[in-house]
Amino acid sequence: MGSFILCHKKKATQPYHIARIHCKIYTLEELCYFLSNNLYLIDYTIMNQQLCDWIAEELELIPLADSLREMVSRHASMEQFVMEIFSYASIYTAGELAAMEQVLERLKNQKVVEKKKLMADNLLENGAIRQAIGIYRSILYDEPDESVEKKFYGNVYANLGAAYGRMFLYREAAKMYEAAYQICEQTFMLKAYLYACRKSRKPEEYQDLLAKSEVYRKLDEEIASEIREEKETGGTNADEELLEQWKEEYRKIAF
Repeated sequence: MGSFILCHKKKATQPYHIARIHCKIYTLEELCYFLSNNLYLIDYTIMNQQLCDWIAEELELIPLADSLREMVSRHASMEQFVMEIFSYASIYTAGELAAMEQVLERLKNQKVVEKKKLMADNLLENGAIRQAIGIYRSILYDEPDESVEKKFYGNVYANLGAAYGRMFLYREAAKMYEAAYQICEQTFMLKAYLYACRKSRKPEEYQDLLAKSEVYRKLDEEIASEIREEKETGGTNADEELLEQWKEEYRKIAF
């Protein structure tokens, strides 16, 4: 997103309330900021007559309000409704608008819990690790959505493990990867679990763990080899790079 530019001077006397997050909106720019930062959680509740009236009465943006009302009346898509607001605001470049439209299109048929995971994944990829952890935890500890596959939750556990790993919280990461493997039975999850155990347990405790399984011992040999290779190539952050490498291997299988 580009720099924040106030293009519309009108500020509402009465704010528009986003009840779900207890947010008050006073300007068109604030509305765009809220929408653009919550693309993964936007649903049809945003597409309503009350918002159209507020834009007309409080912001005095009659052309925009009329256009949005027409969309509501003909049951246009939520994606079209949101993009109309973004386009009218004139604070985004063509590239930024196209990127947001692509995100909305990708999310069109996603369930709420899937959108939350995508939001957390995006935060994690962009370095907002604590925020990502909060969303992953909310997915895992809220009432489960039985309409999604069980493996979905296994992947959430794995990504939460990756987030903990990036914060060097290896004991917590190990727990998450173990839970992920129990659900998905993917090799990368087991390798990540062993790696986190290697980093968080005393040497004798780790050796006791390896003694429980021939599979564990073979994977540990692979891990040791990959650690040596990473050091030889001058990797500056082997911890993150190895975990990401295993995740990438899984993506090739899954997608």
